Amino acid sequence: MRETFSDVYRFRLWRKLWYVLADCERSLGLQITSEQVEALRKAAEDDFPIPLEAAAAYEAKLRHDVMAHVHALGDQVPVARPIIHLGATSCYVTDNSELLQQRRGLMLLHRMLWLCIGELAQFAERYRELPTLSYTHFQPAQPTTVGKRACLWIQDFLMDAHQVERMLNEIKFRGVKGTTGTQASFLALFDGEHERVRQLDRLVTERMGFAASFAVTGQTYSRKQDFFVLAVLAGIGQSAAKMANDIRLLQHLKEVEEPYEEHQIGSSAMAYKRNPMRSERINGLARFLQTLVLNPAETASTQWLERTLDDSANRRLAISEAFLTTDAILQLVLNISRGLVVHPRVVERNLLQELPFMATENILMAAVRAGQDRQTMHEAIRQHSVAAAARVKDQGLDNDLLERLRNDDRFACIRDQIDSLCSGSEFVGRAPQQVDEFLHECVYPYLDEYRSRYAEADNNHSPLSTAGVLRV
Repeated sequence: MRETFSDVYRFRLWRKLWYVLADCERSLGLQITSEQVEALRKAAEDDFPIPLEAAAAYEAKLRHDVMAHVHALGDQVPVARPIIHLGATSCYVTDNSELLQQRRGLMLLHRMLWLCIGELAQFAERYRELPTLSYTHFQPAQPTTVGKRACLWIQDFLMDAHQVERMLNEIKFRGVKGTTGTQASFLALFDGEHERVRQLDRLVTERMGFAASFAVTGQTYSRKQDFFVLAVLAGIGQSAAKMANDIRLLQHLKEVEEPYEEHQIGSSAMAYKRNPMRSERINGLARFLQTLVLNPAETASTQWLERTLDDSANRRLAISEAFLTTDAILQLVLNISRGLVVHPRVVERNLLQELPFMATENILMAAVRAGQDRQTMHEAIRQHSVAAAARVKDQGLDNDLLERLRNDDRFACIRDQIDSLCSGSEFVGRAPQQVDEFLHECVYPYLDEYRSRYAEADNNHSPLSTAGVLRV
């Protein structure tokens, strides 16, 4: 992701855009030689040097970043100097290159999301049956399973993955629109032939790998698209923060822990500390990420007429930081997912502290079926429950409700059933089955599809592999 938003990568994209523009203009009849196009093609290759110092010197003199690179490229390939940037405005390379960066960034995040989903799916399947105390308002509630809870995290990331895919399918290229979006310069180049101008726009858009360009633009493409993209990234931050918060609460309960290295130090003073620092970092980064959405929202709403330059510096900060932050968050999610630790005995102990109270209705029904009076047994359970609760709250001792019931002769008829009536697996409903259904119906089919797709892309060195610089 750092490479994608680096200066060198951006300037390489500018060169690819200049080469594709010239090549398409030549194919549509402009007086551009094959030698000029070939020179630009070679200059756009990944191993062709970009003279950053020379470009910086030009920019210091011209105070214009795009023209600085036009001159620097012209110095390297003088045969093509006369036709570099022909008919284009600066936004042809700046806007279009930023859209190429965003698309590649989305590809990287899409792949990372499915890696995270895959790891969490294994975790959910492994603990599909392990009963655990559920919480609403962080107060004990009807039990669930550890695996079912993980499915809640997966479902959020699954929605994010589908949103990223939707954005990849819908993101539009600025295309070849000219200075204020009217294509007047290109109409002049093509002697007033509107169809060739339209064809140039389509050809360049297709060559750069986009399904469509904006039908109309000002000098820039609509900044609302940036808002939509960053909203998707902020959604990933939301999902990660929810998971991280849950893990922090569970680590406090000592039920689940994020990975902890052998020599990791939790506190400089308190040597016993095991802080959930990865999850805390996710929460901090997610908070930053979600505030970044305000930038494209403000930028889109404050654009003047066909364009104002106050969007430029803001966008270069907000968009790149959003992608880098999302990437960092997902790396942390992947790291945690691959090493998440569950302590089943602690899970069971915490569950058993509350389960006897939840099991009293089952015990009451069993006693009635065995011939006891419902009201008498209800009052007995109430008295024992109050005493057991006082023992827990006032004396800090374990919940002894089941022992009290076993020792009460009124429950002799079901004494041998009490433990089985309080088994955690009896209270989780369809949680294990929901895990199976969710994974096999909503996760694994997509997971298998994307694993296959990315493996094929890597084998074919496709741009989808995201391994190297965009190939045109």
